[in-house]
Amino acid sequence: MFAFIVSVNAQENARPTTAEVSKRMSKRVGDQQLDYLLQEPSTTPPENGWPLLLFLHGYGECGDELPKVKKHGPPKLIQQFDELNRCIVISPQCPRDSWWRTETLKALVDEVIQKRKDIDKDRLYVTGLSMGGYGIWSFISNYPDYFAAAIPICGGGNPFNLPANRPGRKRGITNEFSPAGLRKATSLPIWTFHGSHDNSVPVVETEMLVKSLLDAGSQNCKFTIYPNAGHVAAWEKAYSDPDTWEWLFAQ
Repeated sequence: MFAFIVSVNAQENARPTTAEVSKRMSKRVGDQQLDYLLQEPSTTPPENGWPLLLFLHGYGECGDELPKVKKHGPPKLIQQFDELNRCIVISPQCPRDSWWRTETLKALVDEVIQKRKDIDKDRLYVTGLSMGGYGIWSFISNYPDYFAAAIPICGGGNPFNLPANRPGRKRGITNEFSPAGLRKATSLPIWTFHGSHDNSVPVVETEMLVKSLLDAGSQNCKFTIYPNAGHVAAWEKAYSDPDTWEWLFAQ
């Protein structure tokens, strides 16, 4: 009897294995052609297809070594959460001395969807940290209806608000954020996170964006500030909380 119970519990606690493959976009968009990591469940997809999650890394993971995208976030934690095991995760790598660009990211997701028949087009999600948070705010300010929900962490709108990013300080940074466009994203479910003691991207950068959404009438924006937390701690806390993933995939 004891052995039988252990066997049943082991089966209940087991998670499906995840297949992983490195890919490259088939077309160049402007001067960018992104490599990306694609992780997917090794099981039969549901009737409507798998949800898709786009993950945008931070500035420290830029370059041409694709395994670096697994340093943080969903590609690192995919085996720890059931929700991440039941979706396709695509994690592009931004080239060195460059920045996340909305049209490139949209072309990437569109390409993945077009090549596959097992993705639920009504369940496209996005999350990202630091520079990836900036990429999300820019994307949704230009395409507010593209994703089903978004989780930007310790990001901002205009990257040039930060002295370290101003022209001449770093190469490749662009500002595609549209303040007017963000005010049209009032129906998009957003849960954004920031640390109160973030010395890299001050919390005021997220506070301004949330205020803009609330002033425009959004009732779908959640904002969590972690007291006494710095830059890295914000995404470590957010991504390690099961409620984060449960909320995202419920949208």
